[in-house]
Amino acid sequence: MYSASSIGSFHTVLNDFKLEGMMMRYSQFVPRLYNFCLSQGMKSGKIIPSRAFCSDESQGFPVILIAKQFGAFPFNHGRVGGIVSTDRHAPHAEHGKDIMIVQASHVGYEPETREFGIYRRIQTEDCNHSVSCGKIMDIMKWYIDEYQFACDNIYLEPSNSKHFDISINNLLLHRECSEGLLLDLSKVIAYDNMGEPNLVRSLSTARCFEASPELVRVIGKKWAQQERKPIGSLLSPELFKFKHHLNVDEESQGHLEANLIDPMPWIVTHPAPALAAAQITTQVEFDRTYRTIIVEEGYKNRNLVFISGINIDISPRIDQVFPLTKFIPWAAYVQSSDGNHFILEQQELFDTLMTFDSENKEEIDLEEAIKIMEETEEVHISFDFTGNKKN
Repeated sequence: MYSASSIGSFHTVLNDFKLEGMMMRYSQFVPRLYNFCLSQGMKSGKIIPSRAFCSDESQGFPVILIAKQFGAFPFNHGRVGGIVSTDRHAPHAEHGKDIMIVQASHVGYEPETREFGIYRRIQTEDCNHSVSCGKIMDIMKWYIDEYQFACDNIYLEPSNSKHFDISINNLLLHRECSEGLLLDLSKVIAYDNMGEPNLVRSLSTARCFEASPELVRVIGKKWAQQERKPIGSLLSPELFKFKHHLNVDEESQGHLEANLIDPMPWIVTHPAPALAAAQITTQVEFDRTYRTIIVEEGYKNRNLVFISGINIDISPRIDQVFPLTKFIPWAAYVQSSDGNHFILEQQELFDTLMTFDSENKEEIDLEEAIKIMEETEEVHISFDFTGNKKN
């Protein structure tokens, strides 16, 4: 199974996913995407769109806009958190001539507090806020709690003339534990010439060690001076990793957690963990899905556009029915029926989309389409399986 651990330094990965200057309203993004699809040889009325979104009701507005612009309700390619069900490629391919797939992890945003990861649920009695994406936040809770325990139970001891000391709770020193936060002790504590840790003293629930020169250098003037203090946010992601039992197969709900566990130290220490988790999910899912698309027999000799990004769900006001959803593109894979194909990286993808009109002259009028359906002559369904036809 493809893993996020194979994509290198997560600090670099997150920084490479640009956010500022990359957003566009869904009402502008989808028609631009439609017009781009037409430019790639797709035919109006022959495109079968598909979406891999979370099941959250906040994703309904993008689905409606896709149906409006492409003239077809999108096939469902997704699971909670924006995971792509790659086993649905073949059924999707049978539903139309030209193929468009959009994948997006999502994150809520409250503009009043400028906070990511929450969203106003206007259907609740008090229009209260809750977490968004709920699945991602539910997965992260265990890791955040483990990180917070470590932040509160690793102490920087006051410096002395000889060396700097650090006290670590015994629970964080159990190297054979089945689950938990595992410190990279080689970066945290000092060792003697024999490779043994420089133990200063034993406490009732912790051990005190001489701190590593690397840690002392990194923390610098923030080290405790007069009295001991918890390491807190100075426990940086390079100093630890997580171990957690995962029951995962390629298409299970646990696949989302498998995407996140390796970069989780960078996620839990990020100023906006929910946003960072959405970024990582999108990056991993694009790479994984791309590799399944190029070998899918059903997609051979088809015009196809696969695009990934993040849906930012801005909390609706009390008087709004739908959120103001914005899209941040990450990458796109494009192939033509003659076998030619290419990938658009983020900046190139954004610039390309911006060259297309944000209006679609072929968009359908949903209200008129529904009216026609309502006024169409009734079709009587027969349950006579004897083969007799009735007038």
